[in-house]
Amino acid sequence: MSLSDYRFLPVSGLMFALITLSGCSSRSNLPQPGTPAFYWQAARETFAAGDYTKTITALDSILDSDNEYTARALPWSLVLASGMASGYMAIADNYTFGARANRSDPSSFRTQASNNRAFANRLALHFAENFAKMDQLKDANVALAFALPPGSAAEVVEFAKLGTGRVLLPAEVDSMQKRAIQRAVLLATCSAAGAPDDPAKTAQILSAPNNAQVPRATFMLAMAKALYDESQLYTHDKLDDPDKMTIFCQRAQDALKTVPESKDTKDLTAKIQKVLKKSKKV
Repeated sequence: MSLSDYRFLPVSGLMFALITLSGCSSRSNLPQPGTPAFYWQAARETFAAGDYTKTITALDSILDSDNEYTARALPWSLVLASGMASGYMAIADNYTFGARANRSDPSSFRTQASNNRAFANRLALHFAENFAKMDQLKDANVALAFALPPGSAAEVVEFAKLGTGRVLLPAEVDSMQKRAIQRAVLLATCSAAGAPDDPAKTAQILSAPNNAQVPRATFMLAMAKALYDESQLYTHDKLDDPDKMTIFCQRAQDALKTVPESKDTKDLTAKIQKVLKKSKKV
């Protein structure tokens, strides 16, 4: 089975974004529009501006062909898409908690949960589809050619309020969304770097000269965990799509085949097999 392809922004919008961000730069110093170098610069600039959606769009344009930036663009895209999907999943789950707690008006919470799961779904599908391209990268190490994302690994404070059924003010909603996405992307980066939940150590790894690299097994284990975690978006009480849940688990299982056995791989394999076994009974 294949997962649906998803594009975030028209290329024309991306070009406008780069030109806007680079307005103070000399035009003669800019890469030619439409080239991989152009999109790589776009990714760097939009990432620095905190616009992860545009960053993914720029990286997508690089991944349309095999070029000198592919080996750096693909891991970055996978970390961003999986991290953002995880962030939207967390927001949706906490709106669900709020719906259970707010008995007077649970419908508005359920609507927000549904909307955020839709965002998560699009990003998760994008992640899973691009993950298949990892077969194209043959090196023993995987490049993490980007800076440590901003944000905190601490729990999102607004989630505690939301879980009690409290209706958040618009400013609180904006803050919650920003914190949740930043936190999830930061944690996805830590996992990919082989330093789960440790931003300080991850910052050291990413600050290596000439782009950071991690062993392929380290990166693949992180991707397998992300695939399994995002398979849970498709459970009966969420998006209720057992076919997609199976696909995500199968891809996680395939990723683990390339990783040396350890306690982490055994634990994750057991979780995946439990899901796959259950799905065969449905």
